[in-house]
Formats: sequence, C-alpha cells, structure tokens
Amino acid sequence: MSDYRSAHARPSKNERRAEAREKARQLRQQHEKRERRNRILLQGGIALAAVAVVAIIALVLVNSVRPAGPGPRNMASDGIRIGEGFVAVTTPALPADARPVVSEANAAGVVDIQIVLDYLCPICGEFEATNGEFIRTLVESGAATIEYRPIAILTSRSAGTEYSLRAANAAACVANSSPDSFFEFNERLFAEQPDEGTPGLDDSRLIEIAAAAGAGSTVIEECITERTFESWVKAVTDRAQTGPLAIRDAEVDRIEGTPTVFVNGLKFEYTYPFDQGEFAQFVLQAAGDEFSTNPTPTPTPTPTPTP
Repeated sequence: MSDYRSAHARPSKNERRAEAREKARQLRQQHEKRERRNRILLQGGIALAAVAVVAIIALVLVNSVRPAGPGPRNMASDGIRIGEGFVAVTTPALPADARPVVSEANAAGVVDIQIVLDYLCPICGEFEATNGEFIRTLVESGAATIEYRPIAILTSRSAGTEYSLRAANAAACVANSSPDSFFEFNERLFAEQPDEGTPGLDDSRLIEIAAAAGAGSTVIEECITERTFESWVKAVTDRAQTGPLAIRDAEVDRIEGTPTVFVNGLKFEYTYPFDQGEFAQFVLQAAGDEFSTNPTPTPTPTPTPTP
C-alpha cells in the first residue's frame, strides 16, 4: 500500500513550482523565437517595401526627365522645307517635345509657302489636286519654297488603323532619312489618299510608296512599321492646335483645321471648292513686287553679228 501511494503521490509544492518554472521557461523560449521570427519578417518586409518605394520614386524621376521621343531630322520647324530642284533644307533633329525653330528667311523674291496638312483630310487632298502642279512649278524653278507640316488630327477616323498618325509618321521617316524624296512622296500619298472612315493604306503600301518616291531603305521600312516618330507626330499635332506655330511673320497662333496655308506669313483664306487662280492670285499679292516665277532666268544669248 505504501509503495503504491509513494509511486502515485501528488508532486510536492516545490516540484510543482519547478514544473511551472520549466513550463514558463519553455513558453518564454517559444515566445522569444516567435518574436525573433516576426522581427526578421517585419524587417524583411520593411526592406522590401523600401526597395519598392525607391524603385517607384526612381521610375517617376526617370519618366519625368525622359524625352518624349525622337524628332526627325530636317523638320526642326515642325515641317520640312523644300526648295529649288526639290532639294530639302537640312536641320538637326530635336526631341519631340522641344520648341520648334522658325525656318530661316528666304532670299529676296523667293516666296515662302507653308501648308499644315493631314494625309487623311479630304480637303487637303482637293487642295493638292487643284494647286499641286502650280506649287511644283514654283518650287522647281526656285521661285518659291514649300514647307510641308504633316499633323494627325484625324487619327480616329480610319476604322481603328490610325492611318492619319501612321501616314504622318511615314512622312517624318522620309524627311529624316531621304529628305530630297519628300516632295514626290507627299504627291504620291495624296494621289492614293483613302476616304475618311476606311482603314486607309497599310504600312506595306506606305513603304512601297516611299520606295517609289526614291526613299526605299530598310531604315525607312523599320521607321514606318515601328512608328519611330509617333510621339513626335502627336506633339506636333498638339502644337498646331494650341500653339506655338514656328512660322515666320505668321499672324495665326494655332490652326482651326487642315489645310491651313500661309504665304510669306499671311494666311490664305480660301473659298471652297478650290480655284487655282485664287491661290495663284494670293501668292502674287503676298509676294509683292519682288516676286518672279523665275528669279534666276536663263540669260538670253547675244546674237552673233552677220558677216
């Protein structure tokens, strides 16, 4: 009996205290382990959050200083100027969001014609059909320069293909890499101008037109398909509608629509439908007395005396 009671006797008070202390020690150790683990996780989370915050700040800073995109060479004024023999005036490339530079003044007697246009704009197409040959004659002879300023205000009107934007980008590609081909490229684009509301010409056809105009190269092909100057076209379009316009002596700060035509800084207020005689008369009036359709005429040979 005494052995049974001894084997199953209740722990003494001291023993119970010892057990409680041991249990408390174990619980404390477990708690400390959890605390250490939580601190490590918390510190790691804070570090990750800090890295994320730094990354976000860096991204914001990079985006705030990143250029809006490249601009094409030979279009520092937001347009390309073409002179005698259809040779383009070369200018350096500017960032898309850079302030455009006014083109240098023409020599005395050489008319300065500037056209803001959209390659999907049907009225632009009609203006080209009516006055294109007259402009060609003036430019070819050196009597005038023509500065084409493509923009894209009708981007949403081509069944989702953004033809207006793509065509203006293609024009910038030609101006950048083959500027002396621009005059013919511009003519050919209008010769095949699609109707509003249609998908318009695809990139492959734009590349073919560029090649037919003398601007065939892999550089231009990639420029067209990759929309290299898309951001520039958007920036130019915004500037045309809100200002400033880099046009010498112009009295209009922004355009209301396309085509907008300036001759020696004076806006051509045309009537519609177009009449070639009206534009020719405006050119004569804007140019004044110094204008000549042939500023450098071929000298008349001196007759040889008859013996």
